[in-house]
Amino acid sequence: MTDSKESDTDTFPKLLIDRARRYADKPAMREKDLGIWQTWTWSQMLGEIRAFACGLHTLGFERGDRIVIIGDNRPRLYWTMAAAQALGGVPVPAYQDAAADEMQYVLEHAGARFAVVENQEQVDKVREVEGRCPELQEIVFDDPRGLDNYDHNHLYDFADVQQRGREFEKAHAEFFEQEVTRGRGSDVAVILYTSGTTGKPKGVVLSQDNVLITARNSIERDSLRQDDNILAYLPMAWVGDHIFSYGQAYVAGFCVHCPESPATVLQDLREVGPTYYFAPPRVFENLLTTVLIRMEDAGWIKRTMFHYFMGVARRAGPRILNSSPVPVLDRLLYSIGWFLVYGPLKNTLGMSRIRIAYTAGEAIGPEIFEFYRSLGINLKQLYGQTEAAVFVTMQPDNEVRSDTVGTPAPGVEVKINDNSEVLYRSPGVFLEYYKNAEATRETKTSDDWVHTGDAGYFDDEGHLRIIDRAKDVGKLTDEAMFAPKFLENKLKFFPEIKEAVTFGDGRDFVSAFVNIDLDAVGNWAERNNVAYASYQELAGHPQVYDLVQQCIDQVNRSLADDSHLASSQIQRFLVLHKELDPDDGELTRTRKVRRRIIADKYGMLIDAFYTDKDHCYIETDVTFEDGRKGSISATLEIRGVDRFEPLAKAS
Repeated sequence: MTDSKESDTDTFPKLLIDRARRYADKPAMREKDLGIWQTWTWSQMLGEIRAFACGLHTLGFERGDRIVIIGDNRPRLYWTMAAAQALGGVPVPAYQDAAADEMQYVLEHAGARFAVVENQEQVDKVREVEGRCPELQEIVFDDPRGLDNYDHNHLYDFADVQQRGREFEKAHAEFFEQEVTRGRGSDVAVILYTSGTTGKPKGVVLSQDNVLITARNSIERDSLRQDDNILAYLPMAWVGDHIFSYGQAYVAGFCVHCPESPATVLQDLREVGPTYYFAPPRVFENLLTTVLIRMEDAGWIKRTMFHYFMGVARRAGPRILNSSPVPVLDRLLYSIGWFLVYGPLKNTLGMSRIRIAYTAGEAIGPEIFEFYRSLGINLKQLYGQTEAAVFVTMQPDNEVRSDTVGTPAPGVEVKINDNSEVLYRSPGVFLEYYKNAEATRETKTSDDWVHTGDAGYFDDEGHLRIIDRAKDVGKLTDEAMFAPKFLENKLKFFPEIKEAVTFGDGRDFVSAFVNIDLDAVGNWAERNNVAYASYQELAGHPQVYDLVQQCIDQVNRSLADDSHLASSQIQRFLVLHKELDPDDGELTRTRKVRRRIIADKYGMLIDAFYTDKDHCYIETDVTFEDGRKGSISATLEIRGVDRFEPLAKAS
């Protein structure tokens, strides 16, 4: 749906008032608390936001102020965004799992005077760095548990701030609406910090128009409705959550569900049964790993049935979703498989009611993508950026393929420059990088074309195909193309492999670091009587190396028949003695590989690949869960892998 008078709803607070009028008694937000789902209607949510906005005003919040928001997906944290916008302020969500020093950067760089946080853990982190953030004045918390004995000077309970606001409203009944009326579509709506793959995060400044127009266009493209619902479980600091759980929810008027905790997301997903779902590739990878582990633990009859009907699903499922012709026998077998396998599996995953599911953030392995579509889940890829308010390209129904990311989204222009870099221009193009005019000029041209940094091309059917990050695509010494992310995604299809990093630019052949998935490999070890006492011991076990090598062999066999990537077969690998970790700087908070840091940190291992060494000793600095620093050491095996000749040549 779209608004009949969009000029009257050109900001989120104006849209909120409109939704409270039009959908007064319909659910706007739900949260599971102590096992029970609590519901707020649109009119109730407006009342909560109005009270908090007025309370913030009594604390000194002024037009133009930045307010940092830290925590898991909680209704009050989403309400804070609308409350700040109603007063002409700017919400700045931060990653809740960030260390205190990382939070300091956002608080200090944004110049935030206010912080609204979820609980004691986040209060502690902000208090730890507030002395280094001179502009920070007031902290508000949602969950009061554990905070009774804290110094409450400049520390407030969310409910108390709302009570202050309600008292203020009694004497100033028109204040909230008057402040909302002052807002304009050109106002800054939010500052979202990038994950910082290549350095310090940049604050992407998006306007109300950026988010609202993009949300309206994408809703129209996918026919989202007021009766849809979504589970909000991804970091609020990530642009995907901001668009799906805030932007589109306000525009379409559908209900947003907040899980009880990160640990209960899968259970809550099954209870909610969302019709609209988004997850980055790593979530789909983890779900698939869980499914395959359970199948290996099942009896042989169930296991055999699963593998047989999944073979049918791979042949018929995606074709049925794309409305393509399917042989009668396959269609019949697929119907049987629906009752025996696909339907129960979708129910277990909480995906029985999904009409539209998206993945983005990085490339998803084609095998993983096809697995979900073969179950009848309408999973599609989109290509986007924080700087675009998400949407650059989207996959239309019946034109979904694993090797493309679709056609330009409504209102978006896309072009490819001479060095194969993708550029776009759209209503969602960001205003600027906050306090970074130089980076803004490097990324956005004077006529609003944005450099993505990604290499790609349009195929014959007009669909965009992304190869890799332009800076990451390289060449082997034989001039063959080396696309690391493509290879890594193929490796991560296997449940035994959680993370992979490949190397080859300027080298004679491709090599790889592998992180095992502790759940999957631990389950395998238990079934095969392989004893281990730690991740490090399991990762270095010879039989685990054999297991990983079997996965790499399958990847190499599939690469052998790819004319562009046959030379990229992996010839040497090792299994790292530790998991790559955001706390150690090796991954971003959205779990993207920081290649430069890994190259510096593990340079001696990379160099060892290209010698005759079959073992290499390394000592690595690590950050433990309690924040302490330490180091671990290991002598790692480096194993060679055979190449495969193309099948045509082999015959």
